[in-house]
Amino acid sequence: MRTHIGSSVLGAAAMLLLSGAAAGQIGPDVIAGDITGPSLWGTLNGMSAYSIGTSSCNVGDEDLLWDDETGDGTPANLHPLMSQNMFRLKNGRFEQIGQSWLKHAFFALNFNGLCSNSCVPSSLGGSALGPGCWDPYSSSLNGSQGGLGPKFEVNPATGAYPWPYTGDGQTGNVLYKRIQVLNSDLDPALNPGALYFGEGQYVTPDDAAAGNQNNNATYRQMSVGSFSGGWQVNFTGSTQRGKPGIQAWQDNDPAVTMVAVDVPGDGRFWVAYKVSLNNDGVTYHYEYAIQNLNSDRAAGGFSIPVGNGVTLTNVGFHDVDYHSGEPFDNTDWSSTETGTSIDWNSPNPFAVDPFSNALRWGTLYNFRFDADTPPEAVTATLDLFKPGTPSTMSIPVMGPSAAFVCLADVNGDGMLDSSDFTSWIKAFNTNDPAADQNGDGQITPADFNAWVVNFNAGC
Repeated sequence: MRTHIGSSVLGAAAMLLLSGAAAGQIGPDVIAGDITGPSLWGTLNGMSAYSIGTSSCNVGDEDLLWDDETGDGTPANLHPLMSQNMFRLKNGRFEQIGQSWLKHAFFALNFNGLCSNSCVPSSLGGSALGPGCWDPYSSSLNGSQGGLGPKFEVNPATGAYPWPYTGDGQTGNVLYKRIQVLNSDLDPALNPGALYFGEGQYVTPDDAAAGNQNNNATYRQMSVGSFSGGWQVNFTGSTQRGKPGIQAWQDNDPAVTMVAVDVPGDGRFWVAYKVSLNNDGVTYHYEYAIQNLNSDRAAGGFSIPVGNGVTLTNVGFHDVDYHSGEPFDNTDWSSTETGTSIDWNSPNPFAVDPFSNALRWGTLYNFRFDADTPPEAVTATLDLFKPGTPSTMSIPVMGPSAAFVCLADVNGDGMLDSSDFTSWIKAFNTNDPAADQNGDGQITPADFNAWVVNFNAGC
């Protein structure tokens, strides 16, 4: 039974806990100390529903508020929310294959053990999780539809959300609000050698106010079994505390590089990438994954510089769909080759459609292509979706280097001979950019002298 705490006591505690960071203290700090389950709820129209258990630990030094009561004179939106995600690593591509709505926590049990043997139970009873204490939520509880709310009304950077939340108490078909995964994404016959991972993440106001929100995601590897009302999945290996799902890519492939991108006054993105030589021994595959851990401003564009003369092929994009009434558009991002970069963009900017498909918190998007040149260090650009300062973030990554271009070989036959002079005359008379031999952006008689110099220098 829930223990009722007087409104004056709980209200004072809320003010104290939410201001703890200002006093230079660690404050409340929630992590997913264990990932359990999972639960398979059934399948419908080629899609199966899953949920993941999450055991929370307060590894901070102050109470973590857990209040969802109404009528006691205190806000009821001071409890943690738990998101659940699933990922697949297949053929060098790490992709998110499903997401759920958010479990609203409602009572903290203040157990000892799991993350610490020094639990200090909160004097607020079930309305707070004490330092060193933990609280279990099973996969079946986290899949109970009535207690799941949407992501769209949550600010992950501050932990703020409205009360009551949209969809409180609402239920639906077997898929409704739960992690939704296509059966084809799990079928072992269609995914040989694939690895799977489940992730749980907490978002809550006092943890964010203390600046402790970047360790709230935890992943654990999964295995796929037989098909019975959906593909059976089980957890294998140990829980990777404080590691977001994207970390599983690097943990299983040391050739992957990860970069943390912290937006001032907002939240964090994780960018991971890998460049590999294709089987043809000539072209290179460039694979990028970006997980929005807790940025409210989200991302609406991603750009990689491309060197001069580079040919790109197999340009691709992958995202994860929203469902169950979330208002966000699921239209894929478009890609554009500008001659100096490859850009991906949301269907619409925020000013046109605030619900356009953006890289929002708790999701991971992929960007990929093949190129005919080896990698070099470049600066990628992440365009932030919601307005503010800064409008973009710069990210050090590897991208395709400029192709070697023999300027004097105007006809491109791989040889320098008199026919290149004839081709240069033709290019000059038609204002073809190939006639610009000195690189000044203009086609003038000076380019003939430059062509002679380039010809004599050889290729």
